[in-house]
Amino acid sequence: MSGYAAIFTLLAQLRSIYGFSEFEIGVITAAAFLAGFFAQISLSRLADLGRGPLLMRLGMVLSILGAGWMCIADSLAAWILARVLLGFGAGAVRPAMRRLAFVLNPNKAGEMLGRLAAWEMVGFLIGPIVASVLFEIGGISLPFYCLTAILVIVFPFVLKVDIPGSESPLRNPMRALIKRPAMQSCLALGVAFYLAVGAFDAIWALFISDLGASQLYIGVTMSLFTLPMIFIAPYAGGYAARQNLLLLLVKTLGVAMLMIISYAFIESIWWICLPLIIHAVFDAVSMPASQLAVGQASGEQALAAGQGLFGATGLVVAAAASLGGGYLYQTAGPSAVWLTVALAMALCLAFAYWRGRGSVWVQTPEVDHS
Repeated sequence: MSGYAAIFTLLAQLRSIYGFSEFEIGVITAAAFLAGFFAQISLSRLADLGRGPLLMRLGMVLSILGAGWMCIADSLAAWILARVLLGFGAGAVRPAMRRLAFVLNPNKAGEMLGRLAAWEMVGFLIGPIVASVLFEIGGISLPFYCLTAILVIVFPFVLKVDIPGSESPLRNPMRALIKRPAMQSCLALGVAFYLAVGAFDAIWALFISDLGASQLYIGVTMSLFTLPMIFIAPYAGGYAARQNLLLLLVKTLGVAMLMIISYAFIESIWWICLPLIIHAVFDAVSMPASQLAVGQASGEQALAAGQGLFGATGLVVAAAASLGGGYLYQTAGPSAVWLTVALAMALCLAFAYWRGRGSVWVQTPEVDHS
């Protein structure tokens, strides 16, 4: 996640150093999302079959190769290839990690998912500031040399991870899952969430830079967005497990939608931090809650496949939002991007409520007596 955040923070510098257009910046961002989509949709079910450790190792190797390639990339094709490797690696790792979060202690799955989300956000918090400082010290390559070194250091720990598979996994999990109304509702909620993610990741650095922010301030705002998630997500996961997840997610994503609308009208780099923080607080609830809802809709037989389907859907939506956001930013300006995203989110939330209102959305965990 530090690597993801680092590249997003430095997008404005890539535009300046290499002369990439806003659309080309969107292509670089979208490449990682599309690679993650193919990894999750094709590989996630392997974790349900007991091959989660293999996915973790494969994902880490590809991530190291991608980070290393970014150290020397100097063309659009090279940056796209590097982002594809990093995105595919992350896509292989994530479903396996989330299956592990469910099976470690099923009674505390919400809390486990919240903790996982919090640690992901630690990476997102550290990445922007460190990348901005390293850029000032050593230019565009130094942040990625450091990222490669960190991934190499972490890799031995991944070798020790064991992820139990299901005793009776589904034969065709993707086809079976997508027919369930509850999963359709989850996917619509994921589309709403990742529309915002894709647009935010593709244009935030450009948007805040064009408002007059420095590179360091860009890094600070991106870290500011992740800070509430670190402290709130672990508690939010446990809280979400006791709520009607459909209603909770419609409310939290609805507030995020309103904050996105406000970005279209605020021109101060200082005042824009207020809706940014509110957006972050509600996203901190939405992240573990949506993953928990997907777990409920999937069942133990297809935990990783369900997370993979949800993640893959989100990534392809984020890729489209990155490409569309970059193009719309270039042709119509930032306000058009934020308002378009908000409208699309509203439609997704309406569909999610319609498809999910007849499903069971309240999870009451059994008391853990251990």
